[in-house]
Amino acid sequence: MAHEFEKPDERAEPASVATRGAVIITGGSELPSGIAAHLPDNRYVIAADSGLDHAIAAGITPDLVVGDLDSVTAESVAWARQRNIAFEVYPADKDLTDTQIALSAAWQRQLLHILLIGGGGDRLDHSMSALAALGHPSLGACKSVRALWGAARVDVLHAPGYWEVELPRGTTFSLLALHGECERVSISGAKWPLRDALIVPGSSLAVSNVVESTLRISVGAGVLTLIIPYFLVGEPT
Repeated sequence: MAHEFEKPDERAEPASVATRGAVIITGGSELPSGIAAHLPDNRYVIAADSGLDHAIAAGITPDLVVGDLDSVTAESVAWARQRNIAFEVYPADKDLTDTQIALSAAWQRQLLHILLIGGGGDRLDHSMSALAALGHPSLGACKSVRALWGAARVDVLHAPGYWEVELPRGTTFSLLALHGECERVSISGAKWPLRDALIVPGSSLAVSNVVESTLRISVGAGVLTLIIPYFLVGEPT
């Protein structure tokens, strides 16, 4: 039974895997059209339960399937078995969601870039749980932690750190403290800059800002969430 993110096991995969990034495909609704074009070339794809259905539909072949397999179709499981894709099957009575198990599998393999992909869907609780899992302290050692969720891009910034983000001028973005207080938050390259600000959960201080040049963000303490709401579809007209 899965309870917490387990410690990495260097024997879990060949050393070459550790240089790759993890792409985790969740269940829920279908993936946005053309999502495969946004995936990194050097990737290790983990499908979480019915995320296998969505991966196959999007033309993406997983390296690993995890979860209790209570929602994936039998046809997709057979497709994966025929291709000798690895499975890690868990009991339905578990404490972690399938998405959290997939994140744990990526962390065990010491994959330094995390990209979580989900279609959004109509389960707000599942969406919130999946995105909240990206703030787990163990992922602070990763070089990047990102989600493509529905039409949005979500970057989870584990402090302390500094990030430069290239986005088209006029792009809407928000910064939220979804995992507790974020201290010494600075933003430049935006219509409304900040310097050494405190952002607390529920604050709208950095909501609906606009990119003017190279976006620069620094965070002294905490886990800050950058949301670009129209990343896959463009700004509304």
